[in-house]
Amino acid sequence: MRILKDSIKTSVQDQKDLIRLVEEIIENVRNKGDEALIHLNTKFEGNDRSVLRVSREEIDAAYDEVDPKLMEALKLSHRNLKKFAIAQMESLQELKEIEVMPGVFAGHRVLPMDSCCCYVPGGEYPLFSSALMLITPAKVAGVKRIAACSPTMRGTTKINAATLVAMDLAGVDEIYAVGGAHAIAAFAYGTEQIKPVDVIVGPGNQYVTEAKRQCFGQVGIDFIAGPSEVLVIADDTANPEIIAADLLSQAEHDLLARSILITLSEELGQKVLKEVEKQLETLPTNEIANVSWENNGEIIVVDSLEEACKLSDEYAPEHLEIMVEDLDAAFEQLNNYGSLSANLPQRSLAITYPEQTMPYPHQGQPATQAVFG
Repeated sequence: MRILKDSIKTSVQDQKDLIRLVEEIIENVRNKGDEALIHLNTKFEGNDRSVLRVSREEIDAAYDEVDPKLMEALKLSHRNLKKFAIAQMESLQELKEIEVMPGVFAGHRVLPMDSCCCYVPGGEYPLFSSALMLITPAKVAGVKRIAACSPTMRGTTKINAATLVAMDLAGVDEIYAVGGAHAIAAFAYGTEQIKPVDVIVGPGNQYVTEAKRQCFGQVGIDFIAGPSEVLVIADDTANPEIIAADLLSQAEHDLLARSILITLSEELGQKVLKEVEKQLETLPTNEIANVSWENNGEIIVVDSLEEACKLSDEYAPEHLEIMVEDLDAAFEQLNNYGSLSANLPQRSLAITYPEQTMPYPHQGQPATQAVFG
């Protein structure tokens, strides 16, 4: 194994500082409620709104702001997600009572949660796809109260219009203009304006993730996620331009996003490295993607597909892409991933999900797991 590009390792002290900061935020929200939320919203987002719940009028106005083509894409995505969520729900069958020994009966039922909060990241860029992937399964499952929250657009009191529309299309009951660790604390412990929920699901930055970890027990969570990541396995038949674009599409998520290439060809690895640098020059999200790639990007050369698959399983990536000639051999050797995509002959895209419990699920699945209880 040879490293063409390595990432910078996070220090233990950085993690300790993060833990302390999040502890202070949670305690502040527990003690001061809405006062703390409004203060922290203003401090971190420039959002000084006093009424945190988004009104029906704001949601209706958002529909007028969304481009018609994007609206159709949102509706199509929602239909597809709903169809899959229904199929998932139908696969979770009730087990009627069976007599395991004379006079001893056992069984199980599948019941929806009473309430959940779907955390939809906003940050630098809107992630309205997360709204659809989180809220749709909750709605299909029959969760009685579905709340959602998201940071506002920087320096404003408004959530991105497409994100609001996605939340509404998916069937959310309540929307709140609040994000970050303080939002997690609010839905865990409750404030004057926000009623606590049974479970919080959804991706977020390191502060959100740490807040979920610290609030677990007071509230249910989906899982503790690491930074958003993509891992590509490629041989010399792959296109370096496409690989570079895919790596950067993940790097632009945030400063901690991870983009990893495992390749069987050192020549391909060198081409991808040059192509990433080339695409960064004109990438609109260069300010974030460049830092993310420099700090967290990796390119690793291995000697065999078997070695590539073993290394990938150790990473257990959120998003896994396969760009190799022998796809069947790769499929058989890969086990630990959230979502898997590959280019197949005469098919543009194939996505599969491991049947066993996944160490790092994709964004759409935690809500499904959580809302079914």
